[in-house]
Amino acid sequence: MVGLLIFANYDRPHYTITESTGTEYETAKVLSVEADNTTVDTTTENVKKGSTELKIKILTGRYKGDICFVENYYSAMYNVDVAAGDTVSVRIDTTGKGTYTAAIYNYNRMPLFIGLIVLFAVTLILLGGRQGAKAFAGLVYTVICIFFLLLPLSLKGVPCIPLTCVIIFATSAVCFYLIGGWQVKTVGAALGSLCGVLAAAVIGGIAARLGGVTTFQMEEAEALLLMKNNFAIGLRGLFVSGILIAAMGAVMDVAMTIASALDEVHRLNPERTRGELFVSGMNIGRDAMGTMANTLVLAYVGGALNMLVLIYSYGVSFRQLVNTDFVMIELIRAIAGSMGIFLTVPAVSLICSYLYGKKRRA
Repeated sequence: MVGLLIFANYDRPHYTITESTGTEYETAKVLSVEADNTTVDTTTENVKKGSTELKIKILTGRYKGDICFVENYYSAMYNVDVAAGDTVSVRIDTTGKGTYTAAIYNYNRMPLFIGLIVLFAVTLILLGGRQGAKAFAGLVYTVICIFFLLLPLSLKGVPCIPLTCVIIFATSAVCFYLIGGWQVKTVGAALGSLCGVLAAAVIGGIAARLGGVTTFQMEEAEALLLMKNNFAIGLRGLFVSGILIAAMGAVMDVAMTIASALDEVHRLNPERTRGELFVSGMNIGRDAMGTMANTLVLAYVGGALNMLVLIYSYGVSFRQLVNTDFVMIELIRAIAGSMGIFLTVPAVSLICSYLYGKKRRA
């Protein structure tokens, strides 16, 4: 694992800065508001417009300790409303040796970022105890695999879909092992998760091909095409890979639910046959299917709510709506991910029933 991480990241892209060039994002403190030229626009829900002149002190980076004056512009789209004593994120553009310009970039969200992660970890550990700590460790492992294996290896030209499937299987296996140890139920859940993910990949890939949907129809297509000048990444697989990653959590949830339930059924009655265990797994899974499908579909709708409101306000026809790239992309994501969840249930039931059950006596 360490060797793979080194191989994937030894030549990762880095933004280069010199003594006389470069753009950096640092933290600064607002010392005072020197001038306030803002007005409140009641037509945009009382959003401030105009500008303020701020006196700031740079707290990090090579210009740490410098005091400078910046103009903070307000609009409906850009509205960083700060006062004396606040910390902000500033963009610093170096234009020559010792010469730079500074501008307000955004709120300083680093404390919030760290605080939310700490809150999540503490809550999980307090409520889950040792199992909660293991679950958090599994989450950290998953994040490492995605950001330090999937992303850099994709840039190196490794096919995205097979790479994503391997990483999903590896992370789910590690997470299940951390939670349940080396048991039949963890093996069954890991293998069942892989089956569900592969099913989502196949369905998503077929639907995308039939609908003419590729990464080139997505918002980031233009930037990704420009990126291909420097990297060997294959763009066509990114769409399906995104479906797999989005469905991974729900698939693992269903897989572990079925596997744990069948483990308990087997403990209470070790004489149950493979067929009986399979039927029990399917009965348990039917209750989970509906809620998990809702979870996935509603997650996609929530992520695209702003765009949906915008489309609805235009009063477009149903035929036009269905043939829109955006709607078809979200539909394929939701259906393929949900199908992965549905097919995880029989996969885990079949695997666990085979591992736990007895052959029916003649």
